[in-house]
Amino acid sequence: MEAAFVLVPVVVVIIIAIVVLALLFGGLRTSIFFTVHTQENVIVERFGKFKKVAKPGLNTKVPFIETITRPISLRVQQLEVVIETKTRDNVFVTIPVAVQYLVNEANVADAYYRLANPEEQIRSYVFDTVRSALSTLTLDRAFESKDDIGRSVEERLSQSMGAYGFRIVNTLVTDIAPDPRVRDSMNSINAAQRDREAAQALAEADKIKRVTQAEAEAESKRLQGVGIAAQRKAIAIGIAEQFEMLKAAGINETAEQLLLMTQYFDTMQDVARNGRSNVLFLPSNPGSIGDLSTEIRNALLATQEADHARRESEEEIDEQAMAESRRQLREQQQEQARIAERSRQAAAQAAEAARRHGVDLPPGIPGMPPVPPQA
Repeated sequence: MEAAFVLVPVVVVIIIAIVVLALLFGGLRTSIFFTVHTQENVIVERFGKFKKVAKPGLNTKVPFIETITRPISLRVQQLEVVIETKTRDNVFVTIPVAVQYLVNEANVADAYYRLANPEEQIRSYVFDTVRSALSTLTLDRAFESKDDIGRSVEERLSQSMGAYGFRIVNTLVTDIAPDPRVRDSMNSINAAQRDREAAQALAEADKIKRVTQAEAEAESKRLQGVGIAAQRKAIAIGIAEQFEMLKAAGINETAEQLLLMTQYFDTMQDVARNGRSNVLFLPSNPGSIGDLSTEIRNALLATQEADHARRESEEEIDEQAMAESRRQLREQQQEQARIAERSRQAAAQAAEAARRHGVDLPPGIPGMPPVPPQA
């Protein structure tokens, strides 16, 4: 009997051990122990009520009483939102917005329980913010303010989603795509502006080139004029010295002919040396130099006589014009005097008629004599 009583507890212990081992290494093991991966959290609920947040690693729960939710990722997630809206100048554009967000580790329970669909909530805020911002901007201004739109979306999302345990890492407006026809028109406008700027630059360069060339030509002509003046001065001085030398040698009457003949031969040498003139009118022999000088003197005298006659004619015309002007002025003065006399006569007749009919005229009328008072 004693042996039977000893065997019963041993059998019970063995059975209990077998059950415990079966539970630990069987299906019940998965009901007690569970593993959470890195950058994830799991919420443990007891009878549907929040109990705790399980961190990464090996965790336990009470079987049949506590349950776990799906893993909640703590990594940065990206949500792509494509928005079609209208700008201030009535241009429809498509704007893709990338929102990068994550769940705060300290607010995992709020992120899980307070929002049923956080992506749709973020999408709604992005739509509302982008459409409100673009409604006040033109298309050109929208391209310039792309980063400002992204910052405004990020600020609003941070304020609204922060209360639900989400943190907005970054908001990127990746593109602003208008209608293809609008884009082609913008490219055409940009190309036309660049062509105009290029044309203006080319015109300015051509202007600078022409001005520089004109300045260079002006300076060249000025220097050429200085050189020609110096050359003529030197020739005149040389001719005067030669003339004085001829006079000193006793050659007075033929000195002018000798100088002209010297200039003639110098000119012929220059023509033969350069040879760029097609037609040259010169005497055919040195003997005609005297006739040429006589013709030159006669031409100069004729020119002086013509100039003197022209000045006398101009002076005579000026005197006639002055006399005509004085005559017209006298006639105008006489006509004004006749008009004033007729006005005084008419005023006197009107005053006389008013006096005969007993009408008092207002005093101070120009041209009216004072009317005596009636008796």
